[in-house]
Amino acid sequence: MLFVANRPAAALSGWLQRYLRPDDPVARALTWATISSSLSRAVFFSVSVLFFTRVAGFTATTVGVALTVAGAVAVGAALGAGYLARLVGARSVLMATAAGQGVALGGYLVVRTPVAFVVVACVAVSLSSMQRTALATTIAESFTGSERIEVRARLRAVTNAFIGVGTGLAAVALAVGTRPAYLTAMAATGVLQVVSVVPLRRVPRAVVAPSSGPARQVRRSPLRDRTYLVATGLYAVTTMQFGMLTVGVPLWISGWTNAPAVTVAVLLTLDAAIVSLLQVWAARGAKTIRAAGRATARGGVLLAVACGLYAAATERSVVVAVTVLTLATIAHSLAEIQSEAGRWTLAFELADPTNAGAYQGVSQMGMAVGTMLAPLVVTATAIEHGRAGWAALAALFLAAGLSTLWLAKRHSARKTPA
Repeated sequence: MLFVANRPAAALSGWLQRYLRPDDPVARALTWATISSSLSRAVFFSVSVLFFTRVAGFTATTVGVALTVAGAVAVGAALGAGYLARLVGARSVLMATAAGQGVALGGYLVVRTPVAFVVVACVAVSLSSMQRTALATTIAESFTGSERIEVRARLRAVTNAFIGVGTGLAAVALAVGTRPAYLTAMAATGVLQVVSVVPLRRVPRAVVAPSSGPARQVRRSPLRDRTYLVATGLYAVTTMQFGMLTVGVPLWISGWTNAPAVTVAVLLTLDAAIVSLLQVWAARGAKTIRAAGRATARGGVLLAVACGLYAAATERSVVVAVTVLTLATIAHSLAEIQSEAGRWTLAFELADPTNAGAYQGVSQMGMAVGTMLAPLVVTATAIEHGRAGWAALAALFLAAGLSTLWLAKRHSARKTPA
């Protein structure tokens, strides 16, 4: 009995050892930076909108416009960060953007006018986008082959695990509900983001030698690489799944189903748990370009299934609605880990290794575009038109997944000797 009782503790201990203390020093530094950054993101996502409206006094329209403008600016920032990383090094960009974002998050505490709010939002969201580009570039330059996918998957598992922890911490501020509680939570987001810089100091300043002489002439530009641009565009479509989960599903549950509002938190927690437990497993099945195409296609199929299940939750009893929504979220989460695993491999393997920063900047630009468009697309389809809108979203995700599979097969066929 004691052996059985200790098995969960042993499993947790093993998970912590594998994920939080990897043997590689760069992976370890990125892991601890990710932990601090994830806690910051979780608290911010949980309390920011209520802080902006209830404490800072901005209208919901002002908040929406500011975040939309910021999302548009972040598209260019993601691309620019890749080229900046090539000039000054990915480590420098990663540290500077992490510290700068912490300061920008603190700026939310002092803004008083809508114009100032838009400016701070643009800076904060742009730096967050640049930070993702710098992180991807650091991984691309620090590791090779399947090792890069493994590291990326572990970081994503850690991210989701600590977003869950951070959400729990933010719940304290939400439960207290006072102005000081909101101010403390928002201040914590900035502090945690700045703290994430500390472990990054252990990342080497230069993990690859800069190209010079003849090597500079053969360096490919991602803006002229049609295969990479198409893959990025398809990923921009697929990445709208995140907006579907965080924006569309809550609106769908509250406006179209009989499920209680607390279902939203339960489903988001379920998604985080599935990603934390299964992301590394999914990544191990997507280590080649062909395998990545298949994983992305499976993700598209599962997203289509999830859309159908979300649509089926309307006009049902509470028990049936919650059950169907749970099944939808499981399908959605499995789609997420498959499509992300495929995307990482394509983003790394299709890129010119001598121009990693620029290529990862283009890849992250696709994510920024998808993030910016997701609220508009999801509300204009599913939330406005119900089941017909969900069907349109299902077709969109399925087409993106199958198109990525075709692209991966076509590229592999061209590279295979006759």
